[in-house]
Amino acid sequence: MDFLKLVDKKIVVFGLANRKSVACAIAKVLQEAGAEVIHVVRSTLRKETAEKLFPGARVFICDVENEKNIVRVKKEIGDSIDGKIHGIVHSIAFANYTDGFKPFHETNKKDFLQAIDISCFSLLAICKHFKELLDENGSVVTISISTTRMAAENYGYMAPIKAALESSLCFLAKSFSGFSNIRFNAVSPALLKTSASAGIPGYVDSYLYAEKLTLRKKGLQTKEIADIAAFLLSERSSAITAQSIIADGGMGINYFDADIVAKVVE
Repeated sequence: MDFLKLVDKKIVVFGLANRKSVACAIAKVLQEAGAEVIHVVRSTLRKETAEKLFPGARVFICDVENEKNIVRVKKEIGDSIDGKIHGIVHSIAFANYTDGFKPFHETNKKDFLQAIDISCFSLLAICKHFKELLDENGSVVTISISTTRMAAENYGYMAPIKAALESSLCFLAKSFSGFSNIRFNAVSPALLKTSASAGIPGYVDSYLYAEKLTLRKKGLQTKEIADIAAFLLSERSSAITAQSIIADGGMGINYFDADIVAKVVE
């Protein structure tokens, strides 16, 4: 039974870097559901990776930091397919942690603006330039975080940027409602084991701590996030828009877990 009704739907996935990427997991779930996945990656090297992971798939290159590239790739995709696309996955984020994490008040302006350009504004730019290519009942899904109010020192300025990303969903949904039924949502997971997260100082320790705080005492799997994304891209989620779906295994209600409290006060 085709519950998600994604068979033969064309979904453009931005952001695959390697097999551990959230974008890769989403693409696999979509492919298993019968959708045609069109990949957009940042570099030639990542194009080669995508082609190995998804033989036969269309793969395009686009560094979203330059908006002209988004205009170009939209045309390339449009010229390569018949009809419309039915969804877009925005799984793009970047922050410069090469100097290690700093106190938030010491955030470098250049780093902050670059991160918000790549991680947040790129969603607006993609939606702007792809709107004519998107089916009027299409869906756009981005990847956020489970809470933008947690002052995790090693995540730093990316939390405010993710907050801006989530806020943008509301405005995009409202803007597009004037001429379409296109929906805009986010999957907001707690900590995941991805190649991108590996570059965050102290992330492994944070992941292990978060794992113990989940109700099931087991960390989130990237595929679980991909399953939620696929649902949001499908017709089955037609009543959901301008929302951030939190997926944290119950961590957000379990900060006073008895075992953790006991270890702290010993």
